[in-house]
Amino acid sequence: MLVLRHAGADTPAAQASPPPLTVTTQLPSWRAVGVPLRVGGLAGGRERVRLLVNGRAVDSTVAGRFGRYGLVFPAARGGRFRLTVAGEGRARQVGTIRVRDVVLEAVGDITFGEQVGPTLAEYGARYPWTNVASTLRSADIATGNLETSVSTRGTPAVKQYTFRGVPADVAPLASFAGFDVLTLANNHADDYGPQALLDTIRAVHAAGMQTIGAGANEAQARRPAIVEAGGLKVALLGYSDVNPAGFSATATSAGTARADVGAIESDVRGALRRADVAVCFFHWGVELHPDPDSRQEAFAAACLDAGAKLVLGAHPHVLGPLSRPSRTSLVAWTLGNFVFPSSGAPARTAILRVALTRRGVQGYGLLPVTIEGFRPVLDR
Repeated sequence: MLVLRHAGADTPAAQASPPPLTVTTQLPSWRAVGVPLRVGGLAGGRERVRLLVNGRAVDSTVAGRFGRYGLVFPAARGGRFRLTVAGEGRARQVGTIRVRDVVLEAVGDITFGEQVGPTLAEYGARYPWTNVASTLRSADIATGNLETSVSTRGTPAVKQYTFRGVPADVAPLASFAGFDVLTLANNHADDYGPQALLDTIRAVHAAGMQTIGAGANEAQARRPAIVEAGGLKVALLGYSDVNPAGFSATATSAGTARADVGAIESDVRGALRRADVAVCFFHWGVELHPDPDSRQEAFAAACLDAGAKLVLGAHPHVLGPLSRPSRTSLVAWTLGNFVFPSSGAPARTAILRVALTRRGVQGYGLLPVTIEGFRPVLDR
């Protein structure tokens, strides 16, 4: 009987030929230090595959019955790394990835009150930012203290100073200066009442930024903003210890998040269930006093003890000292003014630049800034 066979079907070469080795992972442009990256694809069933980084094996596994595999690149240190998946007698290039720290930049007080608003109406909303925008845009995460109401509604609170601007003033903070998160936990965000505060939140969100430290109720005011950069998830929370009457949010009314040790500890722990690193931004201290008092120290300790790695401060209107409680944490007691009418000591300020990894703060520095009128200018 004549039996028809496909050519080569039973040849040794055909039997030994493995299925293709494929990589389905698309590498991101970069990865944050300490954030593992999973590399996956298909190999032969039960085939052993390895992940090579610059030619050295860092992980290996046995593919599943149908060939699916997953390998992990730990991204434990900075640099450029060439990734290759190697199977039995063959290899597939994954690509080259850069691993680096996440750069966070933070600044102090930003207002549209006093002479700022009328000047923006004349010269345009980008006017205050022209000398610092490119620096802030270069950061992976940028944050600051928006110390003003942004609304055309409401009536001024009974207090010495009330600040407000219009929604058009907000847009360049995101589109031009590159801010990601603004804290509203301060003693001016509610200057024109709860409806104007909610307008402020809406204006910031409409511009493409997140808010912290204020909301339609206390739960929303205490909610973190989470920003992801290079795979690192950073949670930011805002609190105010400077609370004019009626400014603090309640269970049923809009306002700002009041600084409270118990709430802070609970919020930070909750945020770290969703993020890798937590940052607390406070409005606290005494005007024109750069050094911290015992209340500031207690609030900072609450953040750090709960697992936060970076604590930022504002309200004194002058630049204050930095403290390094541990090798992976930092406290900036007061970031001073930024876009704010200033002269003398308050006019000497800075942009705080922090290098973050999954372990926390790895490095930091201050970029000196001089405020000319109310416009920040980087010192050269």
